[in-house]
Amino acid sequence: MNLVITKHSENFSTSPQISVADVAEIAALGFKSIVNNRPDGEGGAEQPTSEQIRAEAERLGLGYKHIPVIPGNMSAENVSQCAAFMANSAGPLLAFCRTGTRSSNLYQTIRATLGE
Repeated sequence: MNLVITKHSENFSTSPQISVADVAEIAALGFKSIVNNRPDGEGGAEQPTSEQIRAEAERLGLGYKHIPVIPGNMSAENVSQCAAFMANSAGPLLAFCRTGTRSSNLYQTIRATLGE
């Protein structure tokens, strides 16, 4: 597996699209929760669905939340849902999207909203 993970804080990291098989490595690296910021079907048939990743995450005891962010259209609801999940989930947390950029931008927006 070839995960590329960017650590933003002790509790939050981001990654490009993960596979179902990557979830075991994510768990082995110590992550406790996963946030999927990629809409289902955005990458075509080769993109695993949120349900496939959720099932594997839960099988391995990880928290999971699907908060799809439309490219170039992050909403206040996306920000509040992710902030709530971060506040109420075990960490550290790994968020992902196609390249990791939306997840990084979402995290930065949450930090700015909280005045960090």
